[in-house]
Amino acid sequence: MTDTVLASPTREVVIGFDRPFVVIGERINPTGRKRLAEEMTRGDFSRVEADAVAQVEAGADMLDVNAGIPLADEAALLAATVELVQTLVDVPLSIDSSVVPALRAGLEAYRGKALVNSVTGEEASMEAVLPLVAKHGAAVVAITNDESGISEDPDVRFEVARKIVSRAADYGIPRQDVVVDPLVMPIGAVPTAGRQVLHLIRRLREELQVNTTCGASNISFGLPHRAGINAAFLAMAIGAGLTSAITNPLEPEIMAAIKASDVLTGNDRDCAAWIRRHRDPSSPDGERRRRGGRRRLATG
Repeated sequence: MTDTVLASPTREVVIGFDRPFVVIGERINPTGRKRLAEEMTRGDFSRVEADAVAQVEAGADMLDVNAGIPLADEAALLAATVELVQTLVDVPLSIDSSVVPALRAGLEAYRGKALVNSVTGEEASMEAVLPLVAKHGAAVVAITNDESGISEDPDVRFEVARKIVSRAADYGIPRQDVVVDPLVMPIGAVPTAGRQVLHLIRRLREELQVNTTCGASNISFGLPHRAGINAAFLAMAIGAGLTSAITNPLEPEIMAAIKASDVLTGNDRDCAAWIRRHRDPSSPDGERRRRGGRRRLATG
């Protein structure tokens, strides 16, 4: 069984090999967003609110929630953000932090089955994070680096993933609740990054039989027209077996590539989702989507 089930109080999302690709909205993250960081620090969550609603309207199946701001009380801030977002949207959340007390606070505030982002192959990380995941009945993102850093050899990263899956089982966390991140490197800095990650995704699916996710935007870091590269990367990665990604659902180019990939892999039965998404804009449903699109473009 490869289905990773995540849940909010009212909605369930399943990441799986033969299911539509799961889009995890990336925008509730102050890293690299100076204005958002400043607003969250002073308790202004208006941009968080707008981003949460806009991403779900644009098609996000889940939202990643990060509150990592230097010198801020990340645990309190993450818990408050999780609570707020759950009052606005009904999708499951990925609780994103490298700080264990913040993960704990986020999980305690969350209602449902969360995705914990993340644990690495470092002994200290596994010993701290995996018991927390097990206690709360969550799923976890496994990052394929360890004490030696990030290897450029995808087969070394595969062995890190195998180690985390094995250690998770020791804590009673089943294989289907470990979603492996193969680590996407910037193609502008590492010319073989695309081939590395596609090779690793295939091995993770075929040999380790785990679901996968990634920070898809990393592939285009430092390059112009990032959405175009991200969209092409996601289409190729889905073809290789990637089952979810943390990405920007407000980019139409990216969402089109994902939905088309679902069609082409046979995971959009009868092309129903594609047809709904692209139906006549003069229809009532199309008009609602068009108005929603204008509102999304207005959010920063």
